[in-house]
Amino acid sequence: MDIQFYNRYTQKMETEQVYGEAFLKWTYANPFGKLALHGFVKRPAFSQWYGWRMNQPKSQKKVNPFIRNYKMNTDEFADHPESYATFNEFFYRRLKRSARPIATDHAVFPADGRHLGFQNITNANGVFVKGQKFDLDALIADSEISQRYRNGSLVLSRLCPVDYHRFHFPVSGQAGKTRLVNGPLFSVSPIALARNISYLWQNKRTLTEIKTKDLGNVLMMEIGATCVGSISQTYAPNDMFDKGHEKGYFAFGGSSTITLFEPGAIKLADDLLKNSEKQIDTYALMGDSMGN
Repeated sequence: MDIQFYNRYTQKMETEQVYGEAFLKWTYANPFGKLALHGFVKRPAFSQWYGWRMNQPKSQKKVNPFIRNYKMNTDEFADHPESYATFNEFFYRRLKRSARPIATDHAVFPADGRHLGFQNITNANGVFVKGQKFDLDALIADSEISQRYRNGSLVLSRLCPVDYHRFHFPVSGQAGKTRLVNGPLFSVSPIALARNISYLWQNKRTLTEIKTKDLGNVLMMEIGATCVGSISQTYAPNDMFDKGHEKGYFAFGGSSTITLFEPGAIKLADDLLKNSEKQIDTYALMGDSMGN
């Protein structure tokens, strides 16, 4: 089954190039693959081993073929492709500041990727798996904090391996300390989530609350995935930040962020809501409008 998404810039439906598609389908759909999944693929040690491989000097040979295969725009890169000593250095590369202009709206997408947005979190029930409830309490793992965002708005931003893998603040405000919730590392590809959306709240994840002037409290989460054991934060806790300021980065693999708003705080972008109602991701870049 092809994974399709709506591209905000071309205003057309497009088909996603899935990195490692055959392995994902075998792991999540094949009985023997599921044995491997629960035996070792979901375990942090597997992702640590793969991350170690991507940190070896010989992994640098993968950079140029990857750029060619996925037709990446190297003009956006802050550094020349030959300057990366390893594949991981290339993977969490920085971009030129001009490559990602920041919209004037109150909230912007925190990362490049394919986004789903729900004005009310309850609308996310059954989005990947019919009849499966989106479990906010399990996701946040703190009943007091989850109560604040009950019936609030949610944006799930899914990064593919081909995407820019630094994440940024979606709103301006004071960012608190990051809290780590440990867990396994299932894939967050639609191939996996179509079988069990609870991977989102089982996986290792980090949570940061941002106090804003206009939108109340905003919760930003980074979710690890298979081959993404490393979530690195580059910001200084308790400082004030403008939206679009770098918050951190993921090492190799696909991964996701989730942005949560308190009830009534924001009106999400029309195209995002319209597509999400049909369970279609909207492709947009970091810094583009998420809502107002």
